[in-house]
Amino acid sequence: MNAPENRPEKPVQPPRWARWLLTRLHPAETLEEVEGDLDELYTYWYRRAGKTQATLRYLLNVVSVLPPFVRKRHTQKDHSPLSNRHPDMLRNYFKVAWRNIIRQKTYSILNIAGLSIAMASSILILLWVQNELSYDRFHRNSEQLYRLICSAGDFRAAVSPAGMGSGLQAEMPEIEASLRLSKSSTHLFEAGGNKFEEKRVFFADSNFLQFFSFDLLQGNAKTAMRDPGGILLTEEMAEKYYGTEPALGKIIRINNKENFIVAGILATSPSNSHLQFDFIIPMAALAKSNYDLRNNVWDRFNFYTYLQFNKNSSSVDIQNHIPRIQQIYKRHNSDGKIDFQLQPLTSIHLHSDLQIDVPGHGNIQYVNIFFIVALFIIAVGCINFMNLSTAHSARRTKEVGMRKVVGATRFQLVGQFLSEALIVSFISLLIAVGVVYLFMPVFNTLTEKKLAVHLQDGDLLIKLVGIAFITGIISGSYPALFLSGFRPVSVLKGKFTFAGGSLLFRNGLVIAQFVVAIVLLIGTAVVYNQMNFIKNKNLGFEKSNLLYTPMTGDLWSKLAVYKDALRQNPLTSNFSVISELPAALISGTIDVEWEGRDPNSQVVIPSIDVDENFIDVFKMKILTGRSFSAAFKGDSSNYMINEKAMQVMGMNAGNAVGKRISFGGTKGTIIGVVKDFNFKSLQYVIEPLVLRLNKWGGLVMVRTQPDNTEATIKVLEGINQELNPAYPFTYHFFDKNLDDLYRSEQQMGRIFNLFAALAIFISCLGLYGLSAFMAEQRTKEIGVRKVLGASVTGVVALLSKDFLRLVLIAIVIASPIAWYTMNRWLQSFAYKIDIQWWLFVLASLLTISIAMLTVSYQSIKAALMNPVKSLRSE
Repeated sequence: MNAPENRPEKPVQPPRWARWLLTRLHPAETLEEVEGDLDELYTYWYRRAGKTQATLRYLLNVVSVLPPFVRKRHTQKDHSPLSNRHPDMLRNYFKVAWRNIIRQKTYSILNIAGLSIAMASSILILLWVQNELSYDRFHRNSEQLYRLICSAGDFRAAVSPAGMGSGLQAEMPEIEASLRLSKSSTHLFEAGGNKFEEKRVFFADSNFLQFFSFDLLQGNAKTAMRDPGGILLTEEMAEKYYGTEPALGKIIRINNKENFIVAGILATSPSNSHLQFDFIIPMAALAKSNYDLRNNVWDRFNFYTYLQFNKNSSSVDIQNHIPRIQQIYKRHNSDGKIDFQLQPLTSIHLHSDLQIDVPGHGNIQYVNIFFIVALFIIAVGCINFMNLSTAHSARRTKEVGMRKVVGATRFQLVGQFLSEALIVSFISLLIAVGVVYLFMPVFNTLTEKKLAVHLQDGDLLIKLVGIAFITGIISGSYPALFLSGFRPVSVLKGKFTFAGGSLLFRNGLVIAQFVVAIVLLIGTAVVYNQMNFIKNKNLGFEKSNLLYTPMTGDLWSKLAVYKDALRQNPLTSNFSVISELPAALISGTIDVEWEGRDPNSQVVIPSIDVDENFIDVFKMKILTGRSFSAAFKGDSSNYMINEKAMQVMGMNAGNAVGKRISFGGTKGTIIGVVKDFNFKSLQYVIEPLVLRLNKWGGLVMVRTQPDNTEATIKVLEGINQELNPAYPFTYHFFDKNLDDLYRSEQQMGRIFNLFAALAIFISCLGLYGLSAFMAEQRTKEIGVRKVLGASVTGVVALLSKDFLRLVLIAIVIASPIAWYTMNRWLQSFAYKIDIQWWLFVLASLLTISIAMLTVSYQSIKAALMNPVKSLRSE
């Protein structure tokens, strides 16, 4: 039986209307080719899935090959050069760039290391700057919130009277809300078997949660502050006192006296808030015992007042309300000679050079300085890249010549070299981000911040990519223009030489690098010397071996017994009871009268309450008269003053004792004048001061015997446990409090040290690369010189002198810049060093030494090379 014959199947044709559509709409040049392809596809799908499916797919294919989905095919091939934006050209750029990076490993490592360190340094600084500028901007109405501050002459303070906030709101419809906040205070808290003294405690009006935008995690925001017996605490404090148990509704005891109910749990106060708190207590609780609050006074300045203006008010409009505020104050206190200002909430952290303020403020001057430092460091990294790129350009002259011969335009060559710079820049960015992650804990310790890099943050990612892109463009721009400008005829004939202009520009870049490094180095030295000056300055008293403990609980009512117990032990017998530390006095008044006072004068005079031992314990000196003494019963209404007060009052050492003055409405007689001593930060000049006899208590300051500090602390602890067992014993060292006054300056010094060292290191990386290249370029010259008898020392000197000249020029330029900059910084201190000439000499010698050490390695290596090897080709 014969097998059936395999005959070819008859092709199936698509519908005529579909083919008509194709012929009408598709370009004629390619119609025949496309039509055949679609017919084959139609036949295939017809046999596999049926007519309906084949027709549907045919229509989709017809649409896909219609304009604008397909471009017309040109009848002639276009042989014009590819555009810089063509994918093939871009791919070629990056392929060649990557090959060059791999081929020149040492040069690439130096470039990437310099840019990575510069980027990492700049990212860290910019994160710090961004954090400083973000303070208090998280509040919903931050642009409408202002703080009422005051001034009397040169004395500027952040406080205002208790009655002003509500009084201004009642008379000024532009003010939507007002809020009073007490100064922070220390209280003993007890709950859940835990008892601690807490310092970050504030009393606030009942609208605290509506006025500010602090997150309330638990509780009712509308009612939490209405009950005087309620209290808000942060989640950190809730965990501290109650552990894992729910804290809301629990009782917490304050000062062993009053019980409060936890009415709300707040999120820990944001690190970028000028208010750092652990507990917020309703102001109504303080009003029970506070005279200012009960009477809404307008003449005593003890509270922070915040005002919220309506959203229709611009910042200019708001500042224009100050004269009206002044008029309202005058109506309530006609005798007051105080000027008021409105401070934007977002300006408090960086623009508060005020007294009697919440602690922890920054300084806009430091923000500006470090922002400039960040730009300088990234500039140093870019200069490195430019220098090394132009120095190594001789190796690529023939490549550029060949590219130009085969038709490459200068614009295309610029694109090629910029792509190399961008690749290096983005590789550096990746390494820099890793370095930032690695050193962020160290930087946070240094700055006392809680900074972090969140790459999932789109804004941050855009900024980082922007930094890398701008860095790549800037650092690659000059090398790209320089390399693309080579003349192919000269290059390919081997007659190419570097123009003097390019060498001059490269030397200028080296000088710029070292100018930045030297300015930072001198700045570091000045900051260190100023801090050392502050540490060692004679403040008018002996600050060492002083420790103090606050009087708490029952000690106030047992003051006489407490003093007797201290006197009986030789380790604690040298003590004084004072109202507050003579390191940062915050009290002051203009209510001071003396004979011959100008009624128009605006003098704020601080005061401190001291006992009979104060002068001896602090080892101060009496200029004239005597100190307080238990032998004189009338001293309770007498005063001591300092030299400055004596001068302000128009007195002298011969007539001051016995003069009558009135302080705060209490009249008395001056019994002594104490020599001036610094009772505030050295950023302030010594002000007039009145000393009164302490009748109540406050702090017990003990001068310890050398090497007996620990024993003294144990004695004080024993006395405290015996007389005041309900309160934990705490103590502090006075010199530590003095150091804390300059914490921000110390931070600035540490940051300056770090980034000055990094700037010098980056500069030396570039110098190392340049010296290696110059030694390589002069290999034959060195060989000839050695054959003719040149010594190693002579060759090293020959190779080093050009770099030494550049560093010396940088020193000449950097010195006046550093002097001007640091002199401006020192103006913020009333007591400061003079910038000595030897600081500049020391910084210069250090820079020269580091630069010469960097250059000398390559110089010595070249000088020791066998001249036979270098001259073999000759």
